[in-house]
Amino acid sequence: MSASSERQDTPQSTTDTSRSDNETSWSATDTAPSETRRGVRATPQRAPGAPAPRPVVRPLKRPARHRSHVPALGVHPSSDGGIDVAVLASHATAMDLCLIDVDESGGFQERRIALEGPVYGVWHIYVPDIAPGQRYGFRAYGPWDPKAGLRHNPAKLLVDPYARGLVGELRYGPEVLGSPPVDDDGTLLADPYGPRDNRDSIAHVPHGVVVGLPPLPRVNRPRVPWADTVIYEAHVRGLTLLNENIPEELRGTYAGVAHPATIEHLTSLGVTTLELLPIHASATETRLATQGLTNYWGYNTLGFFAPNSAYATRAAREKGAGAVLDEVRGMVHLLHEAGIEVLLDVVHNHTCEGGQDGLHISWRGLDNPVYYLHDGASPAALADVTGTGNSLDHRRPRVIQMALDSLRYWAQNVGVDGFRFDLAVTLARGSFGFDPDHAFLVALQTDPVLSGLKLVAEPWDVGPGGWQTGRFPPPLAEWNDRFRDAMRGFWLESPRRGSHGEPMRGLPELATRLAGSADLFGPGDPPLVRGPVASVNYVTAHDGFTLADLVAYEHKRNHANGEGNHDGTDNNLSWNHGLEGHTPGGDDATTEPWEAIVPLRRRSQRNLLAMLLLSAGTPMITAGDESGRSQGGNNNAYVQDNEVSWMPWKLDTAGEDLLATTRFLAKLRHDHPALRADSFFLGTPRPYEPHPDLLWFSETGEPMSVAGWDAPGRHVLQMLRTGPGDDDADVLLVINGGLSDVVVTLPAPPGSAERGAPAKRWDRVWDSAWDRPEPPDEEERRCEATTTLDALSVQVYLTTSP
Repeated sequence: MSASSERQDTPQSTTDTSRSDNETSWSATDTAPSETRRGVRATPQRAPGAPAPRPVVRPLKRPARHRSHVPALGVHPSSDGGIDVAVLASHATAMDLCLIDVDESGGFQERRIALEGPVYGVWHIYVPDIAPGQRYGFRAYGPWDPKAGLRHNPAKLLVDPYARGLVGELRYGPEVLGSPPVDDDGTLLADPYGPRDNRDSIAHVPHGVVVGLPPLPRVNRPRVPWADTVIYEAHVRGLTLLNENIPEELRGTYAGVAHPATIEHLTSLGVTTLELLPIHASATETRLATQGLTNYWGYNTLGFFAPNSAYATRAAREKGAGAVLDEVRGMVHLLHEAGIEVLLDVVHNHTCEGGQDGLHISWRGLDNPVYYLHDGASPAALADVTGTGNSLDHRRPRVIQMALDSLRYWAQNVGVDGFRFDLAVTLARGSFGFDPDHAFLVALQTDPVLSGLKLVAEPWDVGPGGWQTGRFPPPLAEWNDRFRDAMRGFWLESPRRGSHGEPMRGLPELATRLAGSADLFGPGDPPLVRGPVASVNYVTAHDGFTLADLVAYEHKRNHANGEGNHDGTDNNLSWNHGLEGHTPGGDDATTEPWEAIVPLRRRSQRNLLAMLLLSAGTPMITAGDESGRSQGGNNNAYVQDNEVSWMPWKLDTAGEDLLATTRFLAKLRHDHPALRADSFFLGTPRPYEPHPDLLWFSETGEPMSVAGWDAPGRHVLQMLRTGPGDDDADVLLVINGGLSDVVVTLPAPPGSAERGAPAKRWDRVWDSAWDRPEPPDEEERRCEATTTLDALSVQVYLTTSP
């Protein structure tokens, strides 16, 4: 066998115990042995100038262990100053740990140590005298047979899937691909099953960093009940980058999120739970990199245990991976001190390696057949149910283990309070599609660490049977897309249709979503146990139009994304109120035709915020919607790391008014238990309560009849929710979704007609026709038996004693 030969033909015996060497030293002039044996590594071909492995002494061995022992995956510092190393590579014939040092010129010196094993597919070793901060990676030896799904290539340095710290950038080029993209004469190769590429990738990929396991944080979780929860979805960088009340060096960082200026804003909105877009280490897709763009959202994971160092302060980055982790932990702790929980948006459905011809930087080179979902055909092809080119195979125990290990690490050692699972249907796909009894979901329900956290599913993916809203088991809550579509449909799409003389509809669907979506989250064994809190209600999210753009655009404006405006949904259910786009001079313009359009747009935003914050369920506010943030009509701004996506903090009068309205509605929810139902409504009195918990009335003040729900042209509805205690106010929402003003007769306050009952009356506390959440005068607050609702408006009443 020549010096450049690989190890794929080396027989692997699970009973061979003859290994006498764990490490081989090579110099630049060494010639590989003519024969390959266990414990000796033949140096793969390197490009000219590539670094040679650096010699080190042979590591000491610990006492022999039983061969069935499977070490904890990853690299863990030990109490005696060494490291325990374990990595899954069940199809490899040999594995190297590569310890990497940076020389004075910035080049890399590499020491390769042969791992022992495998034990149930896991290769492992103990190495003494290795301190935190040490760079490392892996090299895998074995068959290169892409048609069988096997893609071992020791020329490629592989990132540890369990690395708790990463350093360095991914440099895009042929070095990070398993197969060469072109042949020797420069001809483009389109074959995803091509030959092995022998260029060394050590200088082109991030390196793992040995990080000491941080101590468990002091327990100060806010533990906010689901019924009291208000979620705020934000991006670490975009949330604070433009906030001049935060020191410049902290803007756009983990520390900036925990700054008092940020916390004050969140608490003023009544936010109890901050949901952060992915903070796991991630990579930009190759296509974007060639266009000079980045994946700003971060849904392209490179490491499920390592935080994204780009969001850390410069001081933390300069100190190393341990300091970056400490900054994340500090952010969580300070938010907890302010009573705010932290949820992480996690992407366990796919990785950054892409499709068949994608990157070769970690899982693909370690154990491609185990980690990735394949279609079962020959030649082997990836099964993509995520739209990213690959999907992690959650039928495999080791894939489930990786997800659970990551979740426990972030919960226990970092202190986060829960997770939102991106494309969660992929995580619960068995051999025959989505399985509500999938092992991963069972683990979430029963794990002593995870089952007590806030867990939220995005209940769909792009594969067959991908829409599963309502089918996830407790304790998971779910994003409720039916709520989103019902609110947009009733307040935007239906009036748009009506303005063109078409029929308007959507009242029954609106009522179902206002009441907590029992049709979706009520079924179960036993039924109704999940309650309306399982419905995470949202009108907007990171993907799609912002609230301000929903009322200003009917067509997306995604040209800056570099995909010819083909990306992003076309089903926006939006309404521009007559003209496309925002006013040329901003929405303070008072010239025709904007003078008539702009006030209606602002009212539509207030209507949607009222539905979001006053409906039964768990509301989620998207960062910036509270103050009118626009993305200029871009409904898929995942590559826009600029002012398009960043949170504006300098507000005009309209933004200040909307912010005041959002704060008022959130406080209204907080102050009145009738607006925070934790169980589904019965429509009858609950035990020890004298009045039905929910009643519906028509515009005449009469109870809604069965036929009334489907009456053509009906756009007015009254929803009465009674307070659970004697001192709790009853709440009446009066809704007019029509294009004309309407006179409404209010129902009598609960119990007001009962003999001897204390007199009650309705007090109007908010009207979406008000620019700010204060009535223009006292008469606007007080009301009689009837009230006039402006077209497309909401009024809120509370019972008070005269």
